[in-house]
Amino acid sequence: MNKTEILAPAGSMETLQAALRSGADAVYIGGKRYSARSSAANFSMEEIAEAAGLCHKYGAKLDLAVNTIISDEEAEDFCEYIKAAAKCGVDAFIVQDWGCAELIRRCVPDAVLHGSTQMSVHTAEGASLLRELGYARVVPARELDKDTISRICKVGIETEIFVHGALCMSVSGQCYMSAMIGSRSANRGCCGQACRLPFSAVGNKSKAALSLKDLSLLPNAQELAEMGVDSFKIEGRMKRPEYVASAVHELRSALDGEAPNMKLLRGVFSRSGFTDGYYTAQRKDMFGVREKDDVISAHELIPKIHELYRFERKAFTADFHAVIKSGEPVRITASCGDISASAEGDIPQQAINRPTDAEMLTKQLSKLGDTVFTFGKLTADIDEGLIVPAGKLNELRREVSEKLSDLIISANTPAYTITEYLPKLSENNLSPMPSKLPVRTFCRTAQQAFTAAELSEYVIIPEELINEELLGGVDREKIIASPPRFITNGEKLADRLAELKEMGINRLYCHTPDHIAIGRKSGYKLHGSFTLNVFNSFSAEYLHDLGLEDCIFSIEATLQQIARVNTSLPIGAAVYGRLPLMLTRNCPIKNEVGCGKCTKKLIDRTGRELPVACSKDYVEILNADRLSMLDRTDELSNISFGVAYLSDETADEIRSVLSGRKPQGNITRGLYYRGI
Repeated sequence: MNKTEILAPAGSMETLQAALRSGADAVYIGGKRYSARSSAANFSMEEIAEAAGLCHKYGAKLDLAVNTIISDEEAEDFCEYIKAAAKCGVDAFIVQDWGCAELIRRCVPDAVLHGSTQMSVHTAEGASLLRELGYARVVPARELDKDTISRICKVGIETEIFVHGALCMSVSGQCYMSAMIGSRSANRGCCGQACRLPFSAVGNKSKAALSLKDLSLLPNAQELAEMGVDSFKIEGRMKRPEYVASAVHELRSALDGEAPNMKLLRGVFSRSGFTDGYYTAQRKDMFGVREKDDVISAHELIPKIHELYRFERKAFTADFHAVIKSGEPVRITASCGDISASAEGDIPQQAINRPTDAEMLTKQLSKLGDTVFTFGKLTADIDEGLIVPAGKLNELRREVSEKLSDLIISANTPAYTITEYLPKLSENNLSPMPSKLPVRTFCRTAQQAFTAAELSEYVIIPEELINEELLGGVDREKIIASPPRFITNGEKLADRLAELKEMGINRLYCHTPDHIAIGRKSGYKLHGSFTLNVFNSFSAEYLHDLGLEDCIFSIEATLQQIARVNTSLPIGAAVYGRLPLMLTRNCPIKNEVGCGKCTKKLIDRTGRELPVACSKDYVEILNADRLSMLDRTDELSNISFGVAYLSDETADEIRSVLSGRKPQGNITRGLYYRGI
């Protein structure tokens, strides 16, 4: 069984040092730009270089998170940033954006790519697609059970699993709440954590209905390692050094077969304790908030935890060889495996009293307390009657240790091929917009589909609704099948899609890489959802090359940004409906009042009501206001089609909306004008 990597977070140099000294095998950080934790202190380019050197001194790796979506205007700067980071010696880039991954490949062809959890990969099929596309590692969604994790581990791509830290209520990469409410996009690294604010199914203003406990799978560490997980990831780039040090230390203990001190970890930081509900598929008692007792415990524990990282961690054993010959400079050589360094001193003198011997050499050369080295063995070639003062031996020990450390850093630092590539987008010659924008309609019921089909280019229908009765009222050529947004069984879905193919359904709505992977194998024409988070021309073009027919552009983009997109992939825009703000495996209403008293809504602290749409394996929390752009289609440009998302509309309301009339009640123009 391969050694499982302990991957620690660091938002500052102090935290990075704490992680390494506590036993981390790798550290992931973010820079000042393009990181999904922009609120952390993060690292300047000079600090990234320093961080890489420090990691490599321990034989550890440094992963750089560039896991935000970028705009076309940022592409050139992004490329320069990636080249500079590669020169610093980072070991891998953590990526969400399809276009970012392609830009990295063009700038640094031999760069190592890790698919971020923001990509929302949650099946073995999705992981297989990333492997096929050249990713070295996948970081699957945090909402997976152990059987799914086990299947992903067998795919042949490195698997990195979150094992400790905060849980978002929403599946990562599928949350638009912060963006829609406060123009602070999680996909752009600026999440405002609106979910930690009061929400309630019944208007209880003290209820945090969208706040989950922290995750901890440390008691399951041995099982995960046996499963084949390659990297155990600790969440927390915004956490303090003591949190990271204690998590790394207890995880190391768990992997060594000892029971982790969960009481200590809860005291350092938790939200009403920890949960393993996703992993065990027992999604009960998963909600929690930061409590006063938790804060008090942390203050008491912090000083004790400092002891975990006060001193350098011993990462290597160094063997020494000393040559003390008459008439020749003293020579000390230190070796770690194939790496060795030497230092020369003065010519030894004749001893008046006790000459230098192996015992004295061992005493002085083994004083390696301020280094990453443990003293191994000593060999020596010493002429009789010579002496080297202890101070001189200490100087040589320090010099040779520094040289050996530098050589280890050099040996562990990757050397990349860095090209001269810079992105240049040609002028986008916009084709004239059609006089009437084609509209596709996402339906939640068969009755909605019957009505919408009359006025829609296509109707997007959940696959479980498609049967012979529905096909009797809707032309199958107009149907785009929508699979579950969160797939719990990829093989079962593939079998279902095979059934639909036999029924004459040939189009698939793709929410995540998983759907693209399964749809390609099943021979479907693929249509991309806005949940693929296409925010730039490079992502759009990449998906075109991957075989998609078209894709809905990110709902976080402005009309101006969409107008500047230059791609051969036809792009669409959401033009109507209560857009989903969150995709979650937990139902906040069920947790608060139970399914029998379902209110079908959440109420925020201002009294706004957010509808909740329930599916078998997940829940969607919808926006309180309906997006309305069908009365402003003349302001859209560079768009091939619009998409209307229905929730609870009646037949008359559907006909009214699809005819271009502004709906009754509160509406929003989304982010098309205000942006993020």
